[in-house]
Amino acid sequence: MNSPAALFAIAALIWGSTWLAITFQLGVVEPEVSVVYRFALAAAILFVWCGARGQRLRFQPRTHAWLALQGSTLFGLNYVGVYLAERYVASGLVAVAFSTLVFVVPIGARLAFGTPVQARVAVGALIGVIGIASMFLPELRVAAAGGTAALGIAFALGSTVIAAIGNLVTVRLQRDKVPTLSGTAWGMGYGALTAAALAWTGGSPWTFDWNFAYVVSLVYLSVFGSIIAFGTYFKLIEHVGANRASFTAVAIPVVAMALSTVFEGYRWTTTAALGAALAFAGNYLALTAKR
Repeated sequence: MNSPAALFAIAALIWGSTWLAITFQLGVVEPEVSVVYRFALAAAILFVWCGARGQRLRFQPRTHAWLALQGSTLFGLNYVGVYLAERYVASGLVAVAFSTLVFVVPIGARLAFGTPVQARVAVGALIGVIGIASMFLPELRVAAAGGTAALGIAFALGSTVIAAIGNLVTVRLQRDKVPTLSGTAWGMGYGALTAAALAWTGGSPWTFDWNFAYVVSLVYLSVFGSIIAFGTYFKLIEHVGANRASFTAVAIPVVAMALSTVFEGYRWTTTAALGAALAFAGNYLALTAKR
């Protein structure tokens, strides 16, 4: 399935659902340790899959350096930051902060590769982020009151910048013709090692929660939220470029709120509905722009 629209939809739908899954990961196990479990399991599955299919798993040291950078940013530091952010602020506020990825990636691509920033994509990014902010306006007001929200926002924004770096490294790996699945296996392995290093330096206890909800959500996050979602997302980058692929960050919160409506009884306000409409409009403008 190589249609950009299908790839975009799969990545957005799966990552939108992971919001709910991540809530079952918080509590007993430290966030960075949960990240280790998630990406170590995903990497192990990918290594077995690639080995069984005879796909290349050996790379030059220079390629491993790029894979380690991709893993430490996109799968390690990024996710630890997101998990920590959700300790201090509601997940909706994290989504608002992370949606700014649609600004950070084009700026980074311009600096790193000289990729021009299309006016249509820039306008779509502005409309999309305004839409997401409108959806979570009540949480923004709570954050403005102070408290620990500032720390949560700092973690979320820091994670966004780190994720943008990971996106740009992915573009570099694709230009070097590194196979997606085997490269992702190594990247996720390096991401797990990065999270493990953070857990070790922070003195986090290596506990595990054998509760059914934790185990099932961990498997779902590893297989669907990591292997399948990132696999389709990397394919999307090949088709439309990192700038427009980053607009999944605008679509994901809309999907998450739709699921919250079904499973958690979320009630839409006029402002939230308008925000969702703006988010869709921003995505449409960006994704229908010529590459």
